[in-house]
Amino acid sequence: MTYEECIRECLNCMEACNTCYDACLQESDVKMISECIRTDRECADICGFAAQAMQRNSPFANQICGLCAEICQACGDECSKHDHDHCQRCAEACYSCAKACREMAA
Repeated sequence: MTYEECIRECLNCMEACNTCYDACLQESDVKMISECIRTDRECADICGFAAQAMQRNSPFANQICGLCAEICQACGDECSKHDHDHCQRCAEACYSCAKACREMAA
């Protein structure tokens, strides 16, 4: 796994989380998916931060990627509970990013 590949996974996941977040806010029962909305925000933010850390060759990039993997896994687990297409697509992106970040952190 190269930085470039991991950065691509992070940016893809950030986009999926932002899309899911926005779509969830349009759902009729926002309360039911409030945890999904919360984890989408956390995940999008850490993915953006991890991508930046790798781009600037931060000495903390491995630790940040480790944390990013944990948050992506949690977001994927939450999104996968919901049947909406945007949630399912987000879960896939989260799991893919979690795998990439785990490899980068190792």
